Amino acid sequence: MHSPKSACRCSLTLTCVRLLSSALAVSASASAADDPVKAAVETARKTHDEKQLQSVKTQLEQKIAENSNDAGSYLDLARVHEYLLDDSEMRKDKKAAGEAMEKAIDAAQRSIRLDNKSADAHSLLADLYGRKISLGTAMFLGPKFGPKVKEENAKAMALDDKNPRVWASLGRQYLMAPKMFGGDVSKAIESLERSVALDPLQEETYVWLAKAYKKQGDKAKAQDAIRHALTLNPDSPWIKNAANSLN
Repeated sequence: MHSPKSACRCSLTLTCVRLLSSALAVSASASAADDPVKAAVETARKTHDEKQLQSVKTQLEQKIAENSNDAGSYLDLARVHEYLLDDSEMRKDKKAAGEAMEKAIDAAQRSIRLDNKSADAHSLLADLYGRKISLGTAMFLGPKFGPKVKEENAKAMALDDKNPRVWASLGRQYLMAPKMFGGDVSKAIESLERSVALDPLQEETYVWLAKAYKKQGDKAKAQDAIRHALTLNPDSPWIKNAANSLN
């Protein structure tokens, strides 16, 4: 039985988390309002609506046509292609998934060539190399792209070790890699938990945390994590699809 003091501390902790989440949400909304295209990217990310994603992709391609030296636009374009990759995987269209993945990698690489100091770009490229392995034949692609995943994540961490997306990407690296090549579920969970501690509004990272807990054999924590993701974004088809796969 919990004591009144313990219950009070728990209540205060939850209140602090809610206040922090609200503050981060206001900050993110203000940042998005400064750039309508970035706001559109965020909306499309949350919905994973293919028509919205295609529309945002067109907007970004127009921005790049006007300014081909904008590393940020290439980074956003890489993200949009990755969300289209998610959609293709959900409808089990491997060909479309492969095409989206290659376009995402190309855009991320272009972003890095223009700005090699972007931790977000290096983390995204690491994730995309990891997905290239999982989409193909791991036996052949793993030896080639596995080291690239580690290299890009190491660059990202050296640039910004307080970035939640950097920790999330490192967590996915540990989760997806075979044990003989550095895979470690405990380290994956530790990295993903570090990520959501830095930014508790990352519903996608809670999905990966749920997958890590499931792989560890902790079904209760896996369900808690996926419920948290759905609380943050209840209408996301990508999260719902992940939730179904955990059952």
